[in-house]
Amino acid sequence: MTPKYKRVLLKLSGEALAKGSDGILNHEFLGEVSKVIKKCCDEGIQVAVIVGAGNIWRGRQGTDMDRVRADHMGMLATTINSLALQDSFEHAGLRAHVMTAVQMDTFTEHYTTRDAIRHLENGDVVIFGCGLGAPFFSTDTAAVLRAAEIEADAVLMAKNIDGVYTADPAKDPTAVRLDEITYKEILAGELKALDMTATTFCLENEIELYAFALSDPENIYRVIMGEKIGTVIHK
Repeated sequence: MTPKYKRVLLKLSGEALAKGSDGILNHEFLGEVSKVIKKCCDEGIQVAVIVGAGNIWRGRQGTDMDRVRADHMGMLATTINSLALQDSFEHAGLRAHVMTAVQMDTFTEHYTTRDAIRHLENGDVVIFGCGLGAPFFSTDTAAVLRAAEIEADAVLMAKNIDGVYTADPAKDPTAVRLDEITYKEILAGELKALDMTATTFCLENEIELYAFALSDPENIYRVIMGEKIGTVIHK
């Protein structure tokens, strides 16, 4: 079977990486994810990863905090997750680079588009930390912007939920999962698939995106190989 995509940007939910652990990360589950990424790379697929930090910190948790400072804490939290992923990827036999939008020269590389693409073309995995390096922008927005910069064929959103629903399935038992939806429909229906900034960016830049559950890491490989899993979002 021929892969559908040559280069992908994989967005991993920080909360999904915790997967029932009492701590912030489930290292056994990280190992499972890493094996699937290795499987993808062995097929010649170039993989970039960006990870959220909901398992550690969300800016809205600091309700009385300065918003900028709270978001800076979130950036640091994504870097913790990125370093954990790098270690797990390397244990799986991959070469991996953590690249951050904020300079942290002691333990990460500073992000440039040119260097990120060079690493990918060398067969290495690139992990983007610190989001966009600016407050008020989510890691979803960072994911789609980085995908455009590195010319990824698609964005893969691997989260706790298995796709996009007509309503919040946790609150509405009649919510139905959609096989596909357009960005305009997401905006019109005010659905919570992505934040509004990320959705608008994808619409304007014609980015193809898949939303699916990370509960089975093999879903990453299945989507890349063209299986219909979760929800495809398009213009």
